[in-house]
Amino acid sequence: MAAVNSDIMIRSVALQGSFTTFLFLGASFGDVTLAANQVLLQFLQITAYALDGFAFAAEALVGQAVGARSRPVLRRAVRLTLQWGIAGSIGLSLAFGIYGPAIIDLMTTAPDVRAAARIYLWWLVAAPLLGVTGWMYDGVFIGATATREMRNAMLLCVANYAVALALLLPTLGNHGLWAALMLLNATRGMVLARIWARKEPTLTI
Repeated sequence: MAAVNSDIMIRSVALQGSFTTFLFLGASFGDVTLAANQVLLQFLQITAYALDGFAFAAEALVGQAVGARSRPVLRRAVRLTLQWGIAGSIGLSLAFGIYGPAIIDLMTTAPDVRAAARIYLWWLVAAPLLGVTGWMYDGVFIGATATREMRNAMLLCVANYAVALALLLPTLGNHGLWAALMLLNATRGMVLARIWARKEPTLTI
């Protein structure tokens, strides 16, 4: 239990550090852009709360399957929770695309912040689709108590995020900042999916 919780803590600290870096670097683009980024980050919070529900289901179902030593049940649990997570992410993206401007208006009354947030809104429309695999596999790995691999994947993705920031910020500005954050979310999913494809056949169940 101590080892699992330590891995999850390191993963969470790395993730929170990435968001803190995002806010710190966003401040260099001025108060209006910083405020717009803060507004748009609430879309990510909504996404996280929504998809965490499916991730928690994955934790429970995968844990039950591993405890029951049933590989068919494990594979079915992973497949079904991924399908529901993807369906939820599509719904979120559609909602953000249709109602995003209205949500922005509810969060701020400053005209310049509203205008700036609308410029970058499409990054948040894409965010649920880019991040859903990472969110869901977090639940899968925790349910299977394969937290060491999850931790290592996060550290690798954070390193890629740092490289992306160094390359994209000088040329793309705040768009580069959002692109790097979306790359972090997308690579999390890709790396975890690849690790799981190798890990799952070796699980002792």
